[in-house]
Order: sequence, then structure tokens, then C-alpha cells
Amino acid sequence: MPAQAYQGKECVCQYRKGICDQTCVRDMLSTPFYMACLRLSGRRCLVVGGGDIGLEKVEGLLACGAEVTLVAPAAHPELEALAREGSLVWHARDYRPEDLEGCLIAIAATGDSEINIRVSEDAERRSMLVNVVDVPPLCNFILPAIVRTGPLAIAISTAGASPALAKRMKREIAELFGDEYAQLAVLLNDARGWAKSTLPTYQDRRDFFEGIVGGEPDPIELLRAGDAAAVRDLIDSAQRAVQPA
Repeated sequence: MPAQAYQGKECVCQYRKGICDQTCVRDMLSTPFYMACLRLSGRRCLVVGGGDIGLEKVEGLLACGAEVTLVAPAAHPELEALAREGSLVWHARDYRPEDLEGCLIAIAATGDSEINIRVSEDAERRSMLVNVVDVPPLCNFILPAIVRTGPLAIAISTAGASPALAKRMKREIAELFGDEYAQLAVLLNDARGWAKSTLPTYQDRRDFFEGIVGGEPDPIELLRAGDAAAVRDLIDSAQRAVQPA
């Protein structure tokens, strides 16, 4: 149930106001979020709820290499298929607090508000990361819309105010930052080892890479023209320019 739907019902957020007056929803817009990129490879993550939204969350976790456990009495056919092939562990039953043990993240994606609240409270007691879909006040982290192109990931967050706006921004950002940016990231990453071993200070390394990214000719325009070789030459020239004679 979305956070706005709690208006006039029993308060379930951290304010414990008795009857929900949407204080927590309003406060979300003024909450400064600490943005971070989590390395989930090999880490256990729990998804409670086997519907369309559960599938979306599972696919996002699997894409990042997480070891996913799904808890749901019934599951979307695609989730069943993922379980059969061994891509996730599916417990076809109701949620239990012990399902959280050993997990880094819990995501509650059921249509039952009481279950979602229990997952949130149980995870908070364990100081875990927990997200309750569509109810930001019950989350200690929120999931931004993500634009992925190769190694690049751009996150868009409206602090839970408008997922529709985040989706529009995602489409527009994807059009603005295309494959050429991902290509440049890969080419620059190839030069990082050289920079660390050759340039003595952080300032030197920063100036080196900023000179390439912001210099002339523009490496992005070269990649848009399909000339990756020219960008490699640009990087090689920059390296020669800073090497001792």
C-alpha cells in the first residue's frame, strides 16, 4: 500500500502518531539521502513478495550479482523459472523473521501492509538495509531509477515524491548520455594503472584525466563519430606529455 494510503489509518512509521497525518511523507522531501553504490556480488539479499514488483526487484539484485532469496507463497512464472534454474532460492511460504538472518538487504514487495511493516520492523531491529516498496517512511534506503550503460550507472531520485517523474528523467538522461560515455569510461579506466604508477599525487592524476575529458578535441564527439582510435591516441599523447624527458 503506498504511503499516502495510510492517511487517517493507524500510524506505522517512526513517529507513532496514533493516526497517520502524513507527517512522514512530507518530511521525506526534506530528508538528505546519502547516495552510495553497493557491491552486492556474493551477498545475500531477501525479497518478500512474488508478484510483478517482486520480480522487478529480484532482477535488479541478480543483475548486480547478489545471492537472492525469495519468500512468497506463490510467485510470478518468471520467478518460478529463475528458481528452477538455480538463479535464486525460493521459499514458497509466508515470511518469517529468521528469513533475514545473514542478509544485507531486505525488500518487502507484498500487497499486504501488515507483512511489509513486519519486514521493516524486523530488519530495523537488526540494523539492516530495508526497503518497503511504495512506502518510503518504512524504508531506511530508497531505490532510485537507474540508467545503466556499460560500466556507467546514473541514479535519479525524487525522494519518493514521484516515481513517474523519475522515469521521465531516466528516459531523457538515457538519450543524453549514450554509449559513447560508457566507451570513454572504459578507455580511461585502462589508463588508471599507468596514472597511479606514474603521477605522484592525486592532484596530478585529477589534472591528467580532466585534461582529456574536458580538452580538445572532445573525446565524446570523437566516439560519436566512431573514432575510438583517435581517443586512444589522445590518451597516449597526454601520457607522453607528462612523462619525464
